[in-house]
Amino acid sequence: MNLEQAGGIKARPVEILMVEDNPGDVRLTQEALKEGRLWNHLVVARDGMEAMEVLRRREAFGKPGSPDLILLDLNLPKKDGREVLADIKCDERLKLIPVVILTTSRAEEDIVKSYKLHANCYITKPVDFPQFAFVVRSIEDFWFTVVKLPSGI
Repeated sequence: MNLEQAGGIKARPVEILMVEDNPGDVRLTQEALKEGRLWNHLVVARDGMEAMEVLRRREAFGKPGSPDLILLDLNLPKKDGREVLADIKCDERLKLIPVVILTTSRAEEDIVKSYKLHANCYITKPVDFPQFAFVVRSIEDFWFTVVKLPSGI
């Protein structure tokens, strides 16, 4: 489906930026989102530097809006997820974008630090596909059907 109709209004896909260096986790997320109910556009950044370039390039080239949601791993090459989160939440143009930490780390210090840096939620990645797919679909359902987000961020 290229275009959804909602009450006669043409809807755009939800824009998701995934910051993840593990190709397997990217593939699992893509598969889970395909099974979801929402029309989405997933952009993948493979490290923290690339994530910030993607976010800033969109603005520099006048791309419409920022992503609606960021899925952020913590353990990334070049610039780790904690630094990316801090950069996003300190930038007036980016700080309202919800950031979901989706990582393998169960360390209490990572959880606390992420929330201190204003992460919107922290989720530990499940290891099996059915559970991983459930988590990704739950993120999609919660952030795009339950929560009211500001428009035009």
